[in-house]
Amino acid sequence: MVNNANIGFEKEIWDAACVLWGHIPAAEYRKVIVGLIFLRYISSAFEKIYKRLVEEGDGFENEPDAYLAENVFFVPEKARWSVVSAAAHTPEIGTVIDDAMRAIEKENKSLKNVLPKNYASPDLDKRVLGEVVDLFTNMDMSDTENSKDLLGRTYEYCIAQFAAYEGVKGGEFYTPSSIVKTIVSILNPFNNCRVYDPCCGSGGMFVQSAKFIQAHSGNRSAISVYGQESNADTWKMAKMNMAIRGIDADLGPYHADTFFNDLHNTLRADFIMANPPFNLSNWGQDKLKDDVRWKYGIPPAGNANYAWIQHMIHHLAPNGKIGLVLANGALSTQTSGEGEIRKKIIEADLIEGIVALPTQLFYSVTIPVTLWFISKNKKQKGKTLFIDARKMGYMVDRKHRDFTDEDIEKLADTFHKFQNGKLKAVKGFSAVATTQEIAGQDYILTPGRYVGIEEQEDDGEPFEEKMTRLTSELSEMFKQSRKLEKEIREKLKGIGYEI
Repeated sequence: MVNNANIGFEKEIWDAACVLWGHIPAAEYRKVIVGLIFLRYISSAFEKIYKRLVEEGDGFENEPDAYLAENVFFVPEKARWSVVSAAAHTPEIGTVIDDAMRAIEKENKSLKNVLPKNYASPDLDKRVLGEVVDLFTNMDMSDTENSKDLLGRTYEYCIAQFAAYEGVKGGEFYTPSSIVKTIVSILNPFNNCRVYDPCCGSGGMFVQSAKFIQAHSGNRSAISVYGQESNADTWKMAKMNMAIRGIDADLGPYHADTFFNDLHNTLRADFIMANPPFNLSNWGQDKLKDDVRWKYGIPPAGNANYAWIQHMIHHLAPNGKIGLVLANGALSTQTSGEGEIRKKIIEADLIEGIVALPTQLFYSVTIPVTLWFISKNKKQKGKTLFIDARKMGYMVDRKHRDFTDEDIEKLADTFHKFQNGKLKAVKGFSAVATTQEIAGQDYILTPGRYVGIEEQEDDGEPFEEKMTRLTSELSEMFKQSRKLEKEIREKLKGIGYEI
């Protein structure tokens, strides 16, 4: 079983770093850790090429272009990990790291104003900071490709922990990896495709897409990544995440609101994967009423769900596909014209599949959510797949549920069988409905309406015997109930409260 909770080095870093909490707000603390992960990785990638260039003896080891050609950041001398680690147990360690970050930004224009520079803060315990630096120093970074994944995993693990600690705020930058893996596995992104996320958070959708392509005998870099993020800190996290992963991503020159400033307005993507903010109100509808994106109707001012859906449809290539997470309300709402917009999208034969997810998959919200799959050129014309996955997954702890790899495989397999016309519906789990059948349900897309209730296995006990047994058990419960009622009445009477 593989899940978000698989831990090793990631947990070691997290546990050691937890000592840093002190008086630092979670968001500041997050920057401290992700910044160190970033610095350690780019330094090790740089040193590997630096050694090779020195051995070649042509004098190119201090030429930034020699590193750019290999998709590696040039790291100036004062920013190299050897300098940072040597200062780990001095009172100046915070200043040394801040100076390193400034030097890297100066040499690499794409990182301008991206890296955190808060290590000299008096709130940060320099002794503990030095211990965290030691942890990174002792990592085996000889295999840069595997180190990339180890640091990437550590980055993801820490971001997931921050999401848990920060509650609702955490959901702004982190989508649980099992949800992302489910979307990616169902969509099947391929080599040389364009992947877009209009609210990309820390970039999890891109990481999983690149991993998926690489795992299916493709090239990790054979993917064009486009993203946008409105929160400045989250945009910086995504930039660092992409750099650690070696993914060349166009996240725009700055953070920006996707509705008001669409940085990729001419893009038509092969795959769009997103987890937009749930039920976002006050998104600026009054200033965007004539927008070209609202092909199926103007979304209401009080909820951006159908603004996100239409923005994504607008950005699809002719054979493009969307996988997105939405709060359940979008499946059935009839208010403020949303029902009419949904009807038009269904009649345009764009909805390929709907998957109802279990609760407690997210760190930030407990409301039920759904995966929507929208396709410009569906294989099964006039048909939509409905899956009720609310009983899937397992509890990692008291508050948090997760999918296993087997769960994800089952969902993807169900989808692919449907696309190939080979799916046998399973009562209570999956069903295929025609557009006419959906119209008969008032264009409501709640999977439960279509999949029905799973058939109960017959336990072999004859009906008459079962009813005799159950009524006898019920009679016994009634007796107990009357006895308890009598005791409660007497106790209340004893303290002057007669019923």
